[in-house]
Amino acid sequence: MSDPNTTSMQESPTVQPDKTYTRFDLSQRVEHFILLVSFTILGITGIPQKYPNQPASDLILRLFGGIEMARQIHHIAAIALMVVSVYHVIALAYRILVLRSPLTMLPLLDDFKHLFQDIGYYLGLRKHKGYYGRFNYAEKVEYLAVVWGTLVMAITGFMMWNPIATARYLPGQWIPAAKAAHGGEALLAVLSIVIWHFYHVHIKKFNKSMFTGKLTREEMEHEHPAELASIETGEHHKLPEPAVMRKRQQVFAPFAAGFALVLGFGIYSFVSFEQTAIQTIDRGESVAVFVPLTPTPRPTPTQLPTPEPGEGVGANTWLGQYEALFRNRCGTCHGITSVGGLSMASLDQALVGGNSGPAIVPGNPADSMLIQVQEAGGHPGQLTSEELSRVIDWINQGAPEQ
Repeated sequence: MSDPNTTSMQESPTVQPDKTYTRFDLSQRVEHFILLVSFTILGITGIPQKYPNQPASDLILRLFGGIEMARQIHHIAAIALMVVSVYHVIALAYRILVLRSPLTMLPLLDDFKHLFQDIGYYLGLRKHKGYYGRFNYAEKVEYLAVVWGTLVMAITGFMMWNPIATARYLPGQWIPAAKAAHGGEALLAVLSIVIWHFYHVHIKKFNKSMFTGKLTREEMEHEHPAELASIETGEHHKLPEPAVMRKRQQVFAPFAAGFALVLGFGIYSFVSFEQTAIQTIDRGESVAVFVPLTPTPRPTPTQLPTPEPGEGVGANTWLGQYEALFRNRCGTCHGITSVGGLSMASLDQALVGGNSGPAIVPGNPADSMLIQVQEAGGHPGQLTSEELSRVIDWINQGAPEQ
């Protein structure tokens, strides 16, 4: 016995097997494309920052031009995601208030019925799965997960982007908590897309509707039989009369414009509210510690011992010059964070090096990764030519510590 919610092509001679049905209009496909690109960039630039000590993270950050450039690209993608989210809210309001489209993305009791029907089908207790409408329960859960994830990422992202403003109203512990939540939600979102969405939409059966906007009748029968039945019986939602739609559009337009301006100002405030304290420190100048040419006047003259040549603050040693130099140039990425496994916080750690080998090889600048990277140029912690020359000379002398 055939199910009443489906229509067999053999039973109806008017059915056209190659007929297609509009699934997504152009604006929805463009919106999805922007979401796809921004989410991908956020994932590629964000996950390496969560796991900076992994070799793959170091490689990805290098491909993006360093940690600071990766952060800037991450911020731009975040702005794009916020903009497309604002557009989605306005477009959704238009469909509800002007077109009076039903809220097909909200969970309904039928979704729970379809879930139990699918479980019965997979256990061999039923001959067919549930008869889904425009969206099935899995698609609704995934959509609500995107909404929830975007809210979490926006709130925690604001707290990290504007930590000073956050600390005015919340305890300081909320900022590292926001960082943990931001990274955890990002990892969950990436794994969900790669494992769940990518499998069901691209591997199990490649669904082209988000790119072409259409589904064939066979695809509709298989994936959305209840919606297909409502279309073919004339029960599907129809657009309002042109005069009614124009009247609704005239009322909706000023509210939509005001809403867009308010949220647009919110996005602008989000990215320009303050200079975040978490931002990578810009490269500064390294200069020798000031030593007066004439002795400082003292109440009682004191005869100080004369330092031997090569000793003291300005000596050509790690403690004399290069500890401060590398802390200034390299400390952001190769201090506590140890990007690429390399820490320049001490000479011993620099001698051990990171994933690419020892940063300093005493007596051999050519084999020192520090010199190789600096001579290639374009490094975020690039030394000046004079500083690089001094470092090479110091390594040639055996890289003395003191």
